[in-house]
Amino acid sequence: MSPLSQALSAYRAAFTGSWPDAAAPADVRFVVLDCETTGLDPRRDRIVSIGAVGVTGGEIDLGDTFEALLRVLHNTAATLIHGITRDETRLGIGEEEALAGLLAYLRDGVIVGHHIGHDLAMIDAALERHQAPGLLNRRLDTGRLALLLEADGAFADQPLQDLSLDSLCKHFDIVPYDRHTAPGDAFLTAQILLRLLRLAAKHGRQTLASLLEKPPQA
Repeated sequence: MSPLSQALSAYRAAFTGSWPDAAAPADVRFVVLDCETTGLDPRRDRIVSIGAVGVTGGEIDLGDTFEALLRVLHNTAATLIHGITRDETRLGIGEEEALAGLLAYLRDGVIVGHHIGHDLAMIDAALERHQAPGLLNRRLDTGRLALLLEADGAFADQPLQDLSLDSLCKHFDIVPYDRHTAPGDAFLTAQILLRLLRLAAKHGRQTLASLLEKPPQA
């Protein structure tokens, strides 16, 4: 059995008795994730790096992290934005090894990201290339959560300028350190998540299901 097949078996088993809708956010293990990629097409482009950090009990857990640099045979202009050199990508690990490590790390954590749809599409496409099913995890987009809270009136005193990661960092006075790297953007998003969770609690959103609702404008 390959490492990815072994990781898949353990990964699926982790969802037995996973988080119910009524779970309090403080009890849930959120996994804030970001991928840097060679482009925006999940079928043609590839993942360059993955960064993730856990958030549990209303705190960022720096002991619960994941990083992977994947082997890329050729750089694109998009790759160079991430500050990863051509030699570094050639020395990265293989895609299958990275996916096995990611699944072992994720378990049944609720995946969080800013505009997370692209990251998940890239990961699912990578899994498909290795004849593996897509991710089972629930997912929470910080942009959608901000939109949901905006509809609740959470930003009435200080309206949001827009829903970009940079704008939310500015709104919450978060210094955008290590921007455009997977670990850096995951850590920034984790800080935004904590602010949004506090606002959610103040506006009566005290269950996992209430955080995952579809915003009225979406």
